[in-house]
Amino acid sequence: MSKVEIIKRPVEQISSDIKKTAWGAVIESLALIIIGILFIALQDVMVQVLAYIVGAFFIIKGGFQIINYFIEKGQNDFFNNNLLAGVVSTLIGIAALVIGDDIAHVFRIIIGIIIIYESLVRINFAIKLSSAKIDAWKYILILALVMLVLGIFVTFFEGAVITLIGWMMIITGIIGIIGDAMFIQYVNTITEKLTK
Repeated sequence: MSKVEIIKRPVEQISSDIKKTAWGAVIESLALIIIGILFIALQDVMVQVLAYIVGAFFIIKGGFQIINYFIEKGQNDFFNNNLLAGVVSTLIGIAALVIGDDIAHVFRIIIGIIIIYESLVRINFAIKLSSAKIDAWKYILILALVMLVLGIFVTFFEGAVITLIGWMMIITGIIGIIGDAMFIQYVNTITEKLTK
């Protein structure tokens, strides 16, 4: 194996790991859109069933992220936020199951916190893109800040009804997918600059 191939393999691995993380964020945004559509279409049913669906989803997702963090030695990976995301997801899932039918009263806060967290992750990506001198960081930052405002609105505005929350989730999911798609487009450039 030549020296070039030995150097190239770790760079390709870093690029692959970053892309996996970004595609995971795209899937989370799609899930947010789907849940938002369900909120708008099936308001009465969703309030009752949602506690159990959300609880199970976040516990499974959180457990997977925590296990994945230790399997992939995430503590050595600059871009791996799986441990923090896993703990937050698991706590949200447990809270949803414990609250049960009363989830309608706190669900907007849970969703708002998730949206705020997702926006902060994207702000972090924008800062990293900026340090790598990639011009797209400005657009990702703007999208992330819009997402942050939506998250704060959903969290603290008590008059937000279920339909409004559904629309906010759809808009946030779309913004998240756009931002993640832009990030994925520049993954190779980022890894090249980080490994120079």
